[in-house]
Amino acid sequence: MKENYNNIMLKMIDEIKSSGKTPKLLLHSCCAPCSSHVIATLTPYFDITILYYNPNIEPYEEYEKRKQEEIRFINEYPNVNKLDILDCDYDNDLFHDMSKGLELIPEGGERCFKCYELRMKKTASIAKEKGFDYFATTLTVSPLKNSQKLNEIGTKLEREIGIPYLYSDFKKENGYKHSIELAKEFNLYRQDYCGCIYSKRDRELQKKNKSTD
Repeated sequence: MKENYNNIMLKMIDEIKSSGKTPKLLLHSCCAPCSSHVIATLTPYFDITILYYNPNIEPYEEYEKRKQEEIRFINEYPNVNKLDILDCDYDNDLFHDMSKGLELIPEGGERCFKCYELRMKKTASIAKEKGFDYFATTLTVSPLKNSQKLNEIGTKLEREIGIPYLYSDFKKENGYKHSIELAKEFNLYRQDYCGCIYSKRDRELQKKNKSTD
C-alpha cells in the first residue's frame, strides 16, 4: 500500500504550527513554475531558502534562463516568512558521469531516479552543513515525477545525512493546477521538457511524431 505523503506533510505542518516556531527549510527547486505552488503552500510555516541545484539542465543557456526566472519569482512573490535563494555550481559533468550507460533509458526510469538522488543529496548535505531544520524538493509537484520514489530517497537521505526530510506530494489537492495558474499570474517561462538532453531528445521526438500523424 502506497503512503499518502501529502497527509504526512500536513501532519508535520500541524506539529510545526503547534510548536509556535518557524523552522528553516532548504528547498530544492528545478524551476520557478514548479516552485510557485510549493512556496505558496509552505511560506506560512517556514523560512524558505531555495537551492537551485540542477546540473541536469542543458544547454547552459536554458539553465540560466530557468535560474533567472526562479530569482525573479521569489523577488516578486508576496511571501509570509523569509524567502531567498542559494545558488550552486553548474556541475553538468557530474550529471553526465552519473548517466553513463543510462542514456537510452526512457524518461521516468532509472536515470531519472539517479538524477533525483543527485540533487536531493546535495540539498540534504547543504541543509545539514548550514544548520537548516528540514530539506525538501519541489519535484513532487509534477505529474511526470515519481513521488513514491522521491519520498523514498528523502527518507534514505534523512537517515544517512541526519537532517529531517519534509515529506510531500505537492501535486495533490490540485497542486499542479495551482502551479500553472501561478505561472500565468506571474508570467513565468514554462519549459516543454524536464531539463536534460535526454528528455529534450525524447520531447522533440514526440513532437515530430505528432506532427506526422
